[in-house]
Amino acid sequence: MARKHSKYDSAQNDHQEDDAPTPVVACWLCGRPTGKTIVWHHPVPKSRGGRDVVPMHPICQQTLIANFTNSELQRHATDVEALLANPNVRKFVDWVAKKDPDFTAPTTKKQR
Repeated sequence: MARKHSKYDSAQNDHQEDDAPTPVVACWLCGRPTGKTIVWHHPVPKSRGGRDVVPMHPICQQTLIANFTNSELQRHATDVEALLANPNVRKFVDWVAKKDPDFTAPTTKKQR
């Protein structure tokens, strides 16, 4: 069977794909556009049967992990408003709203 494309044309095809603009994805928690690093977070933890993933900034994911247990995340599931009702998370989202999409900083440890 003949090939549709020569194996030597792949370098030329890869260059054409690089010219296409990458789609901007919004963070599931804060709503800001994601930067170079996107974390695919399980709103319902995998240990609790979660399969769906959502795009997030690494700092946003760290904040969720620091403020909620797996049981709490399972209860809230994909309800972002319930997560934002937590005063610590609301304060964080208001603070990070003015930051660059690739902004990173150390977050607080789990408060348990």
